[in-house]
Amino acid sequence: MTTTAANTAANLLTDNPELYEARFPDRERIAGRWAEDCLRRYGAGERVLDIGCGTGRDAAHLHRAGRTVTGADLSDAMLEYARAHHPGPEYVRADLRGFDLGQEPFDAVVCLDSALLYCHTNEELDGFLASCRRCLTPGGLLVAEMRNGAFFLGRTELLDAPTTNGFTWQGTAYRSTTTLYVDRTAQLLRRTRTWTADDGCPPVEQRSAWRLLFPQELRHVLTAHGFEVLALYDGPGPRTEPPWREGDLPAETADADRLHLVARLTHHR
Repeated sequence: MTTTAANTAANLLTDNPELYEARFPDRERIAGRWAEDCLRRYGAGERVLDIGCGTGRDAAHLHRAGRTVTGADLSDAMLEYARAHHPGPEYVRADLRGFDLGQEPFDAVVCLDSALLYCHTNEELDGFLASCRRCLTPGGLLVAEMRNGAFFLGRTELLDAPTTNGFTWQGTAYRSTTTLYVDRTAQLLRRTRTWTADDGCPPVEQRSAWRLLFPQELRHVLTAHGFEVLALYDGPGPRTEPPWREGDLPAETADADRLHLVARLTHHR
């Protein structure tokens, strides 16, 4: 007998931060180290906002590197976990599509793991960049890492067949089957993911999406918001294969499936 997956607006990983870290381990803290390398390379000051901070492990790494860090996320579960397991930064609730934390200006905003791409519309993207502009000091940096919309121009290898992943957490074996497809009208990469577990719980189907931003489009909107793009490239980075390592220099291409951005605020208004 086939069991139909239940649809839910919840997110198994976001609602269960320990499960998230089990599914996406980063024992070497590559994401945090890459972000710190960018901040040092381009001379950022010590005050950093990690927007879309998730479990807080990258914010905590930046804190240990000597920075004064605020981690912000929309998930109360993630924030609670971050405070308990990755202390050091201040953690606050905020929506990256429009935020005002009421704090003194930051020297840099960090936005990792495609969090920026939850801005699905132009209005939401403008809201994010306007918020960054308001909270940054003149000359402050925006450092971001995300999927690359240009990768899907003529390429279908991530779309042709579902991908499966499995891992075990606290004695329960989890398996996910993920299908991606491009919604060209909305310029979104839509994801359907079905979770199964060997603990007897019924399957759960979850749907989400990322905005597909193209390098030249991103350059244009950043310039419109007063930013100068210092670097925009496909790798190496924390989610590339092979991943970034200390001493790696940015590529001169923006062709592969990840996109890495460093921009400086030049017109503060």
